[in-house]
Amino acid sequence: MANGSALMNTYGERRLTMTRGEGAWVWDDTGKKYLDALSGIAVCGLGHAHPEISRAVADQAAALVHCSNLYNIPAQQQLAEALCAESGMDKVFFGNSGAEANEAAIKIARLHGHARGIDVPTIIVMERAFHGRTLATLTATGNRKVQAGFEPLVRGFVRAPFGDLEALETIAGNNPSIAAVLVEPIQGEGGIRLPESDYLARLRALCDHHHWLLMLDEIQTGSGRTGTFFHYQQRGLQPDVVTLAKGLGNGMPIGACLAQDKVAELLGPGKHGSTFGGNPVACAAGLATLRVLERDDLYRRARNLGDHLLAEFRAALNGCASVREIRGSGLMLGIELDRPCGELVQRATDRGLLINVTTDSVVRLLPPLILSDGEASRLVETLAALIREF
Repeated sequence: MANGSALMNTYGERRLTMTRGEGAWVWDDTGKKYLDALSGIAVCGLGHAHPEISRAVADQAAALVHCSNLYNIPAQQQLAEALCAESGMDKVFFGNSGAEANEAAIKIARLHGHARGIDVPTIIVMERAFHGRTLATLTATGNRKVQAGFEPLVRGFVRAPFGDLEALETIAGNNPSIAAVLVEPIQGEGGIRLPESDYLARLRALCDHHHWLLMLDEIQTGSGRTGTFFHYQQRGLQPDVVTLAKGLGNGMPIGACLAQDKVAELLGPGKHGSTFGGNPVACAAGLATLRVLERDDLYRRARNLGDHLLAEFRAALNGCASVREIRGSGLMLGIELDRPCGELVQRATDRGLLINVTTDSVVRLLPPLILSDGEASRLVETLAALIREF
């Protein structure tokens, strides 16, 4: 084999081989341990090998691993009811990933547009957004680098600056084919970028005025990461559609598209489906995740620890000329430098810390919600020292 592996080289060089995890820590095949400040990119919010998630997965696997969606699946129905109760939405479609959840949302938007008599229903998406890597979600993503080579892209999207409501008003005046807006409450891959606190509420009002659907991509912000189960719950509004994945199954692949009745009914029999979506094992993991989040009050933990980490990083990096801004919400944090800093990823790994750099110059931190105070201090001390050295 040309590169020594049977795997397609879609992730670049992978220098570490992880063999196990526990809580906020993972171990490689040499026995070295690492503090995971990424949670598998916002996936393992309850940490690795959480005993209740492991037990729920094992118990369900021993009973029934897979069942066609042509039949009722108890865990799927229970998880759907729990998510609707939590979100204020009415119906759920389950897939296997965030991209699939967003695909369902895009299809709902197109059905909504056609129902209004729009020949080419168009969705407003944002610059620097990230919605997935299927052809439709790739087109919705605002990153030319990940789109390159996959042309022709999908029709039916128009792009606007994130956080700029005036730009949306201009689009409304120039394009009568708009059917929906798809937006992340906080841009994750886009560099942990937060809009003004009233942005979502004003966007809700704008969508109501023009009869657009407001569709929120909460794949990274959801499952308690910013201090409430969904971020929009902090902003006093209700979307028409919201998508969820990543932390929902604490490592088991599951995605969900939630919608209000008036638009959920657009996806009738034969309009959409998934072979593995909402399978018993993934839904059992999702139910267990929701139970732990609620019981252990991890929403409050995410808020308080996030505020603490922001304060600690700002103090530790005070006066560091290369640091432009330290920002975040809950346990979704970004440290923006004035230069590309991708090499910090390997430097941190060498010191037993797993981090990520996005948009070339933003250190992204997505630690698990169960991170202890001592582990939080270690994160600040290690990373602040690395940034100062850099």
